[in-house]
Amino acid sequence: MAVTADARQRVAELRALHERVRDGDEAATRRQHDKGKLTVRERVGLLFDKDTFVEVEPLRRHRATGFGLEGKRPHTDGVVTGWGRVHGRQVFVFAHDFRLFGGALGEAHAQKIHKIQDMALKAGCPIVGLNDGAGARIQEGVVALAGYGGIFQRNVRSSGVVPQISVMLGPCAGGAVYSPALTDFVFMVRGTSQMFITGPDVVRAVTGEGITADGLGGADVHAAASGAAGLVYDDEEACLADVRFLLSLLPANNREVAPAYYSEDPVDRLSERLVDIVPADNRQAYDVRDVVREVVDDGDFFETHERWAANIVVGLAHIGGRLVGVVANQPSVLAGAMDIAASEKGARFVQMCDAFNIPLVTFVDVPGFLPGADQEHGGIIRHGAKLLYAYCDATVPRVQVILRKAYGGAYIVMDSLSIGADLSYAWPTNEIAVMGAQGAADVVFRREIAASDTPEVTRAERIRQYEEELMHPFYAAERGLVDDVIDPARTRHVLARALEALSAKHAQGPSRKHGNPPV
Repeated sequence: MAVTADARQRVAELRALHERVRDGDEAATRRQHDKGKLTVRERVGLLFDKDTFVEVEPLRRHRATGFGLEGKRPHTDGVVTGWGRVHGRQVFVFAHDFRLFGGALGEAHAQKIHKIQDMALKAGCPIVGLNDGAGARIQEGVVALAGYGGIFQRNVRSSGVVPQISVMLGPCAGGAVYSPALTDFVFMVRGTSQMFITGPDVVRAVTGEGITADGLGGADVHAAASGAAGLVYDDEEACLADVRFLLSLLPANNREVAPAYYSEDPVDRLSERLVDIVPADNRQAYDVRDVVREVVDDGDFFETHERWAANIVVGLAHIGGRLVGVVANQPSVLAGAMDIAASEKGARFVQMCDAFNIPLVTFVDVPGFLPGADQEHGGIIRHGAKLLYAYCDATVPRVQVILRKAYGGAYIVMDSLSIGADLSYAWPTNEIAVMGAQGAADVVFRREIAASDTPEVTRAERIRQYEEELMHPFYAAERGLVDDVIDPARTRHVLARALEALSAKHAQGPSRKHGNPPV
């Protein structure tokens, strides 16, 4: 049956319409580029494998009236939604188009995002939000706010089911910021992306404080001060490249395990350098990331939240081709002591790993919790319990390695056998105790030292006695508190074999609606 001329004309009109929608307004595109920002379709092109993106509802338009909206009804309504492939694996996306309504969210805009969130959850695939919007569309009133409510509800429903990644590529203000806060990873770009509840103008009007948008909620602020951003980049290309890399690491959903990768790095590779990295003197600092890179496959370590709560290190790596989550005390910052921020950072990461079946490897070198009135009044008891709760609740394989000092409650919190770690190993430099020998001697032998004619000599003798009797490297192993004391050079091989043995671990928790973790 022949195609009529009218049908051919309709097809031509359709093609022309799709082309106009894809290209957008030239002047608006130029303004976007002048700000140092890519357009929404350039970003989508960088995120997905070539020619794999499938758009949903590109011809959607709003139905709002009033305030001039009836005369301005662009297709897509300022957000591009759909799915494609990232390293061959399916991923869903919504991406704000700042060229239309400044990326502001209205009713139709929100419904498009709701639909793609629902599709990602049903398909069991990750979802990425490319955020570049001015918040709620004021002209549409309360329906815009309801649209955000629907996004938040779906963020929570998808939490721990499919990975959710927020990429901040422009402004994100007001209630809109709660969606990124509910997702698993937040990426930001310096100079162009900001997040804040109330903008600089409101801050100035209410408090009289003058501050720029970057100073209030820029990438570096959220990377170092608030902890709201886990990864920060100088440009969008580098940012989206790492989003792709992260997606290649993660499982598609909570019913799958992460993809395994072949590495030419032998699992039984010895590393004599580890003995030199960690000084025997527990008062000397070192960078624990050097230990991590020596142990993991090919030295590749994808660290998140590098600049926030730097006294603890978290990130993803492979050992023997298996993805693991790494948590490690950092002796080069605050001597590795735990504080409020470090507890929150560690807890959030442990929960993410547990949700997505990622085994946990914990490297311990901790002198305790940071003392001080600020920490106590700030709620270190409550916040420190967050990390404790996260580890206790985790059902994935958990392996602890004690590198050096492990004192007090902080030792317990850092995934000790007593809170459910599957295996615990210690280096011969380990010191596991209630506190350091000097502090212990001052408490236990206080009266004897005070009564001595040579108190300093007596104190030194008692310190040495405490170290020899209760802190020697095999004390914990003799009592079953660690499974073995290992040669540091063999750490990689020991961990690889432990993870292999635990790969089929299945832990069934008690029947309950959910726990009540400290918040």
